[in-house]
Amino acid sequence: MAASGILAVGASELSLVLILLFVVVIPVAAIAFARSGKGYDEIGKGRFAVDFDGESQAADHEELRQLVQAKAFRQKQRGEQPVDVETEVERLLRGDPGDDPAPTQPADPETAAIREEVRQVAIARNESRIRRGEPPLDVEVEVERMLADFL
Repeated sequence: MAASGILAVGASELSLVLILLFVVVIPVAAIAFARSGKGYDEIGKGRFAVDFDGESQAADHEELRQLVQAKAFRQKQRGEQPVDVETEVERLLRGDPGDDPAPTQPADPETAAIREEVRQVAIARNESRIRRGEPPLDVEVEVERMLADFL
């Protein structure tokens, strides 16, 4: 019988628990949060955190150099004349747009996606030709030829 008496909680007892919750617990939590100060700003910081704001200029230059080297490598693999890495890095650091015209993007994003897929097919065919010992074809000419076949 004693166990069943514990389970019998009326509306008045439940309302008393809710009132205590709102009067005691929520203000204590609000005060603790307000006093946390910079604790909230320190979330995600620590020994293993990555600090993007503190990167040095040298690291930025090295990353840019690696990107340009990768571009030159891809151009060489496609049979194109690779860019001069040092000249290109200096040009990019100066902010000079260079002689390259801005790539023309089709107005329709779907057309751009199709063109990119066809370009990937042309690059893959070139890689296959190179493995067979055949000379590579101009990728842009192949893209235009393949698109003309579809249209």
